[in-house]
Amino acid sequence: MKPQRIVVGLSGGVDSAVSAWLLREQGHEVHAVFMKNWDDALDTGWCSAAEDLRDCEDICATLDIPLHRVNFAREYRERVFAAFLSELAAGRTPNPDVLCNREIKFRAFLDHALALGADALATGHYARTARTADGRVQLLKGLDPGKDQSYFLHALEQRQLAPACFPVGALPKREVRAIAARLGLVVHDKKDSTGICFIGERDFTQFLAQYLPAEPGPMRTPDGECVGTHRGLAFYTLGQRQGLEIGGRRGGSGAPWFVAGKDRETNTLIVVQGSDHPALLAAGLRASKLSWIAGEAPALPYRCSAKIRYRQADQPCTLLAIDGDTARVRFDTPQRAVTPGQSVVFYAGEVCLGGGIIDAAGG
Repeated sequence: MKPQRIVVGLSGGVDSAVSAWLLREQGHEVHAVFMKNWDDALDTGWCSAAEDLRDCEDICATLDIPLHRVNFAREYRERVFAAFLSELAAGRTPNPDVLCNREIKFRAFLDHALALGADALATGHYARTARTADGRVQLLKGLDPGKDQSYFLHALEQRQLAPACFPVGALPKREVRAIAARLGLVVHDKKDSTGICFIGERDFTQFLAQYLPAEPGPMRTPDGECVGTHRGLAFYTLGQRQGLEIGGRRGGSGAPWFVAGKDRETNTLIVVQGSDHPALLAAGLRASKLSWIAGEAPALPYRCSAKIRYRQADQPCTLLAIDGDTARVRFDTPQRAVTPGQSVVFYAGEVCLGGGIIDAAGG
């Protein structure tokens, strides 16, 4: 690839830092951009943006590349956070990282990078791209199976992927950290961020209580027996074990309790005992808001594999029918905790085909 001006989204983490170095070593003109996506005024001392910015300044000084700053807090609140709260209030469990990639990193940030004269945009995602014979861009899994992040990028379109590159996508994480250590980058041993970005290490329920009203209701078994009280359906997700606070019951099996469903009409949380309870398993699902990397759906029925959560092993399945914006998926093996609001992402080997939002188990 001939030398280009490439704008790197620098987060203050090791992956984007090494991405910037790799591109500079390849002879490109590299510019770094630090995105501020969360409003400090919404927090009381938690936000790590100031620390991340200091790390970015140190990285750019070490690599001798310019650093730009941009504030997307308004766009993030309108396009990502508002949708996140709306989905929770509707009883679903959204994945804001998917929306952030589609609406912020590869829309607002892409527009900003192009305005800076960029030929391409780079991030520290563990993913890869390839061109097909007809010129389309494919999204491929990152080569490190433990770090592959194509799941979070499945909603991108051709125009968003075409100028994108993922420099660390072909590297194992241990090598990325080794490179950073050799370069003396301050972030070489910085802990990876986990969980929802704007919540961080904070208690999930306490954070949400600032934005969603608490609506307590009964916890019941599928047979209707009341075994406790929940704090609000929005604060729970299917398959959840922690935080149910169901005490020991006379005559009970002693097995742990899990969330198996939500009944919004009666504000009831359905709970069951045992991780392998039949109520936790589903042979298929229905999904909507479909997005296909190639720009169109494959011919159906279609045999492929799917993930219903990040880092899940690929699950063989069949795409049975698509009615407009809706897909029906049948798995070869029943899946545990199929969660409305989460993403189902489809793969053909190492190629990410696209995905959609889970509406319901079954189908």
